[in-house]
Amino acid sequence: MSSTPQATRHEPPVPAAEATKLSELSPQQWKSGIAAWLGWLFDGLELHLYTLVALPFVMQLLHTTDSSNPAIKEKSAYIQAAFLVGWALGGAFFGRLGDLIGRSRSLALTIITYALCTGLCSFAQTWWQLMIFRFVAALGIGGEWAVGASLLSETWPKAWRPWMAAVLQTGVNIGVLAGAVFVGLLVRHTPAGSERWVFLIGVLPALLVFWIRRHVPEPEAWQKAGISVEKKPGALALFRGQVLAITLRTTLVCALGLSAWWLFLFWQTQHLRKLLTDAQTPSAETTGLVSAAFFAFNFASIIGNFGAGWMAKRLGNRRAIALMFVGLALGIFGAYVVPRDFATLAWFWLPIGGFFGGVFGLFTMYLPPLFPTLLRTTGAGFCYNIGRIAAAAASIIFGLLAPIGDFRGALLWVSVIAAAAALCSCWLPERTHENEAT
Repeated sequence: MSSTPQATRHEPPVPAAEATKLSELSPQQWKSGIAAWLGWLFDGLELHLYTLVALPFVMQLLHTTDSSNPAIKEKSAYIQAAFLVGWALGGAFFGRLGDLIGRSRSLALTIITYALCTGLCSFAQTWWQLMIFRFVAALGIGGEWAVGASLLSETWPKAWRPWMAAVLQTGVNIGVLAGAVFVGLLVRHTPAGSERWVFLIGVLPALLVFWIRRHVPEPEAWQKAGISVEKKPGALALFRGQVLAITLRTTLVCALGLSAWWLFLFWQTQHLRKLLTDAQTPSAETTGLVSAAFFAFNFASIIGNFGAGWMAKRLGNRRAIALMFVGLALGIFGAYVVPRDFATLAWFWLPIGGFFGGVFGLFTMYLPPLFPTLLRTTGAGFCYNIGRIAAAAASIIFGLLAPIGDFRGALLWVSVIAAAAALCSCWLPERTHENEAT
């Protein structure tokens, strides 16, 4: 019969999913990949600038030199919580925008938002001004994750997704490492109180916007999906039919996992600072050592990204995510179950936690295909970034309830949250909406 050849002739001449090596990738795939990776790189750079300089910067804004002042921990927690709430809302808002106006356009908007507002952090005169600037910057960072993830999932080969997720997440880690190096150099070669100026480096990503708008086209899948329907589905479609179960299950895992991760990231840095302060280490040297520990931690995370990708290729995303969360829970518990010195934590236990933090790279390529095309950035942005709301609440609760200076006790509870994320991961969905238009 002639129907089969006829159908074959109407297939796209260069199907992206057919590529088996880098030389077969199209210019569009390269451009979308570079744009997303650079977005992730600058995300990582700007995500952790505050984490690295939170204590001295907030002390400066509060006009105090007493690092044990309870107000420092309280205001730091509020600022961090506002950032996480902004991340969540940005993921939902720009995720929705990505489905409505396109991935490339939305990606450019997210980058310009977080670049300019990160730069403004340098000029904050009060702690609440810093909180506002961090909140708005986080809107863009949260949106960039959702939009960039969908852009790649729709343009690069499906079989490459575990490795694409690892490479993309590595952009975040390299950005974090660059931030650690930058902060370390700044505090060593500038007068005390110069920590605020690290945020000026955040303006650099704004230059990327012009290249994206000129060279990165909208994915063909998004364009075709928009043509094939009379009306695009609303955000409430996430809570109807078969999509509802996907939304609820993935949101629960993201909420637990991201709460554990962000509490771990923030409070372990403060714990390291406390250990060095108790040992009467000079301020500049303390920041340098914490930055170096952060460097080792994130280098381990880069290895963990590819470890998670390897596991996903062999076991599937659901099992890989669950096992990586188990490792994260055990790593955090082992680090803080007994008092340990700075060297033991920084050069052995924290890199273990960093390795299992590679689990979050898997969500990049795992979440978008779970949803229909015109709900892809909306769904991925909502489920992943709404977890920041839970993380924000956890940051405030830990900041208010944890005994002053007892970061180790608080971090033990973080390991319990990570264990809960591992358990709930067993019910994550595997089915995708790859071939659906809406």
